[in-house]
Amino acid sequence: MILARAPFRTTLGGGGTDLPSFYERYGGFLFAMAIDKYMYVAVNPPVLDRKIRVHYTKIETVDHPDQLQHDLARETLKHIGLTEQIEISSMADLKAGASLGSSSCYTVALLKALRALRRDEVPLQDLAEEAFAIEHGKLGMTVGKQDPYLAAFGGMTVLDIDPSGAVVVRSAAVNPATLMDFVANTHLYYTGIQGRVTDVLRHQDQAMRHPDRGAHGVVRDSLQAIKEIGMQILGAIESENYDEFGLLMDRHWAHKSAMSPQITIPGIDALYRLIKERFGVLGGKVSGAGGGGFFMVYAPRDHAALDEFMGRHGLRRMHYHLDTGGAKILTTSP
Repeated sequence: MILARAPFRTTLGGGGTDLPSFYERYGGFLFAMAIDKYMYVAVNPPVLDRKIRVHYTKIETVDHPDQLQHDLARETLKHIGLTEQIEISSMADLKAGASLGSSSCYTVALLKALRALRRDEVPLQDLAEEAFAIEHGKLGMTVGKQDPYLAAFGGMTVLDIDPSGAVVVRSAAVNPATLMDFVANTHLYYTGIQGRVTDVLRHQDQAMRHPDRGAHGVVRDSLQAIKEIGMQILGAIESENYDEFGLLMDRHWAHKSAMSPQITIPGIDALYRLIKERFGVLGGKVSGAGGGGFFMVYAPRDHAALDEFMGRHGLRRMHYHLDTGGAKILTTSP
C-alpha cells in the first residue's frame, strides 16, 4: 500500500490572476501559503481480482476507469495508464467546499501515490502541471495554477506565470524567527458555508473571455489591481512588515468583492466592519474564489476576544501552521 498526502492552501496575494483567461493576456502572479491540513490518498493493488475500487463518500467497483463516476480518479488513472487492479481510498482534514484547493490536493496526492506505486516519480513541477492538465484540460474545470502548485510544493510559494502558461516557482524569502508572529496574527475562521467556487470562477472566467460583456472591464481592472497588490503583499511579508500585509489585504478584498456579488457572504461585510472597529483588525477576505469556506482576517491584537466574538457569531477559528513539505509519500508497504 502507498499512502500519500498533499497540503491545503490559503492565498495571500494575486488570487484569480492564475486563471488562463487572465494570465494568457497579462501574465499572472500568485503568492500563497500551504497549511498543515491535508488530503490523504491511499492506493493498493487488490490480490483476489483485477477490479478498480474507489472509496470516497461512496464506493465504486468497476472493470475500467471509463466506468468511474469519480471524475478526478477516472482521468488520473487514464493519464497514468492504469486500467485495472487498483483500489483508491481518500480522506481529508477538511471537507470539500472549504475553498482551500481540495480538488487539486486530491489529484496531486493521487498522482504522487500512483507514480510511487509504479516507481516512475516525476519532479514536483511536472506533478503540478499533470494535475492542472487533468483538471483544466481533460475535465474542463475552471481552475488556476495555484491549487496544484501549492499542493505539490507546499511552503510559502510564489508563482510568476507567463502568458504561455509557463510557471517560475520560488519560495518566499521569509524569516522563520518571526513567521510565527504572522501565523498567530492571521486567523482563519470557518463560515460553515460551502464555497460556490465553481460559480464564482466561471463568472470571472467568462467575463475575461468576452470583452464585449459589461463585466469584462470591472473584472479585468480588479484583477490587474489584485496582481499589483499581491506583489506588494509579498514585499511586505518578506520585509517582515506584517501589519502592512493586513492593510493590503483590506485593499485586495475591496477589489475582489467588486468583481461579483457572489464573492462575498451574507453578513460578512457588516461583521468585517465591526471587527475592524472593535478589535483592531487591519484586513480580511473570504478564502479562495469566495462565496464560502473560510474568512481570513489579520489581527495584531486582542486575539482571544476576537475569537470569542467570532465564535458567538458562528465562525469557529481553525488553528494552523505552515506546511513546508508539499506532496509526499508517508507510507510504502509491500
